[in-house]
Amino acid sequence: MIFVIDDDEIMAECLVNMARCEAKVFSNAIDAMAKIDDGIVPDLIFLDILLDGPDGFTFLNELVSYSDTARIPIVIVSSLDFTGRDLSNYGVVGFLNKENMVPEDVLNYVDKYCK
Repeated sequence: MIFVIDDDEIMAECLVNMARCEAKVFSNAIDAMAKIDDGIVPDLIFLDILLDGPDGFTFLNELVSYSDTARIPIVIVSSLDFTGRDLSNYGVVGFLNKENMVPEDVLNYVDKYCK
């Protein structure tokens, strides 16, 4: 199962459709963290950085502060340029640019990280 955390409803729906697997969609980081606190831990998270409320970086910091969530692979999905950035200490395994990603990009991550 994947989590899609994006406050853009259309983008979130596109990611779910591209992933072709069980997904839970959240428009903010607080709701996603609450679901994880309830014991629902995803195999993979697609995370927008520019969210309403706590941003994606705040969410990443929260995840890495707990041993059971620090290992969840994260794919940043953003229109921001992350070229040359290494966020692997936060569980980030890749970046997708919202402006030019294609379904195969999403499926590659799903195939690699989802059980």
